[in-house]
Amino acid sequence: MLLVWSGQAVSLVGSAVLRFAFIIEVWSSGEQATAVTALSLCALLPQALFSPFAGAIIDRIRKRSALQIADIGGLLTVGALTLVHFFGGGLEPWQVYPATVLLGVSAAFQLPALTAAVPLLVRKDQLGRANGLLAGARSAAGICGPALGGVMVALSGIGAVLVIDLASYAFALIGVRIVRMRGDKVPEGAGAPRTKITAEAVDGLRYLFRHASLRDMTVNFCTVNLVMVFGFAVIQPMVLLKSGNGALAAVNSAIGVGGVVGGLLMAAWGGPKNRGRGMMLGIVGMCLTAQLAMSLAGGVAGWCAAMLLGSLLMTLVNASMQAIVQTKVPHEWQGRVFGAVMFLSQISVPVATAVSGPLADHVFEPQAADGAGVFVLIGPLFGDGPGSGMAGMLFLAGVAGLAVALWGLASRSIRDIDVLLPDIDDTPAEPGGPTAEGGEKDDDAVRA
Repeated sequence: MLLVWSGQAVSLVGSAVLRFAFIIEVWSSGEQATAVTALSLCALLPQALFSPFAGAIIDRIRKRSALQIADIGGLLTVGALTLVHFFGGGLEPWQVYPATVLLGVSAAFQLPALTAAVPLLVRKDQLGRANGLLAGARSAAGICGPALGGVMVALSGIGAVLVIDLASYAFALIGVRIVRMRGDKVPEGAGAPRTKITAEAVDGLRYLFRHASLRDMTVNFCTVNLVMVFGFAVIQPMVLLKSGNGALAAVNSAIGVGGVVGGLLMAAWGGPKNRGRGMMLGIVGMCLTAQLAMSLAGGVAGWCAAMLLGSLLMTLVNASMQAIVQTKVPHEWQGRVFGAVMFLSQISVPVATAVSGPLADHVFEPQAADGAGVFVLIGPLFGDGPGSGMAGMLFLAGVAGLAVALWGLASRSIRDIDVLLPDIDDTPAEPGGPTAEGGEKDDDAVRA
């Protein structure tokens, strides 16, 4: 576990450095929120769309092989960018977008494969702690990445950033190659005729929707992401517009600190006893801090405090959700199910990201400056200066996210998922069987 953790942590730091450099690169070409959100879209859309197919592939092969696919994909993409930069006359801003798409495809393998591999590395009662450590590693990248990225872009340009990320992928690949995973083997029947990858990807979605608690939890996450990301997508351009690159690095680092603290807390604590209720209360807290408080804060210190608390809670929420799937879904289905969860919970993210940038530039910012539209009511909270329209967007997203989180908290199928959906047995489940978990027998077994 330690080898995998350290390799992935180093890789995530390298990727965070590169992401920050990419943001500065596209922002410097025109200072438009649309350019920054388009970059996020290039990362999120392929990751969301490809994740069900990645999950199906993961369930056909060893988890070690799946992790290697993710690392090799990133290694080749960053390696190509490095060659273009040093031997092709420099990296152009437009080249950042297709490279980000390819890195998004690689990331579609990484999270389902890594999450499905955790039960092979630790005992069942340690899953919450292991998920917390992995979440902390991802958040640690948020601390080192923006700070290191800002310094390196200023002192040596994007070339040094590319070299660091290239080395980090190589280190992660070595860690995956060395570690031993208990019970990691090619699934039985791998040599027999198989259904198409598309059909197996759909199986993951069908599995989720056969079990009411898993279905309702995923639908709630999807809706939460839709309304919250509408606001989150403009945080970076809002901070850049109000305070510049240094403030953005500080805010991103605060996100990383919160995630590390949350990961360490999860590793020591193991998570709430009632994971369903704990998840939804965590989302309520995220809306109150990372959105409502963030939108109303008047400077860098307030932004950092709000995002630190929101990131801490997000780590607890995600680690709890992953532990639920790891203990409720048979291991031979986890690649497809995690791929389906990623698809359903993240497909709303590109949609919200695609519209938030243009709305910020052409609707909310002009309305805030003129005191028109919705800013007739909320204008006194945010003023009329640059970035005020984006702050208003973030506030409205927080109100909507809070409403969705309270809906999830009121839903018994989500709140009491640990009771309503028993843990899996150690015996393999029947493929496609409606009682594979030994729990709910049909969609009507639980009602909110």
